[in-house]
Amino acid sequence: MDKIDFMRLNALTKDDTKITVEIDQTPNNCPYCHRVIISKLISSFAAGDDLRIVFRCPNDECEEIFIGMYTPLYSNTYSLSGISAGNFSAKKYSITITEISPVFIEIYNQAEFAEQNNLIHISGVGYRKALEFLIKDYLILLKPEDEEQIKKKPLGNCIKESVDNKNLKTVAERATWLGNDEAHYIRRWVDKDITDLKRLIDLSVHWIEMEIETKKYLEGMP
Repeated sequence: MDKIDFMRLNALTKDDTKITVEIDQTPNNCPYCHRVIISKLISSFAAGDDLRIVFRCPNDECEEIFIGMYTPLYSNTYSLSGISAGNFSAKKYSITITEISPVFIEIYNQAEFAEQNNLIHISGVGYRKALEFLIKDYLILLKPEDEEQIKKKPLGNCIKESVDNKNLKTVAERATWLGNDEAHYIRRWVDKDITDLKRLIDLSVHWIEMEIETKKYLEGMP
């Protein structure tokens, strides 16, 4: 395990007494401008068993104030557990994906909004639903004659029986596994999390884009 270099600072208790505490890290992304930053520490205070630290973004075009939430590791030592909400940063997609499945983009960004607001227990289910719309809309585009069957079929069966692109089949299948984990009481893939789910969705988007755009160029340049 890598050694953590703790930062020492003073914090105020509710009766304005100063205590010395240590933290494992400061936020490295601004929740407003979404740039990578070295946060400027403004003040810190104890909040029950937890610690709250007020930071400012150093970006001259932003300089917004936000709060870092810290939970105790052990006596007077805290770990960053989250930051206050800022501006929502929606994920942008290509024209190709927008034309194939605009509802996928809408659902994905709703899940992203939930995650950015620390609603992690519902964001994973949202990503799973977004994946289903992406895959089914893609299949309906390729096989419009099977539209009603595709709509009714479980996502796993759609991928297994109807996706011909080997790379897409491989990553979409695993994204479905992780997405199902987000909706179930017991997790099957305990060493994977929502970051892995989002990465597999990104890979699914990539292979769909590559296939559709390649097809367009081959049809336009026979």
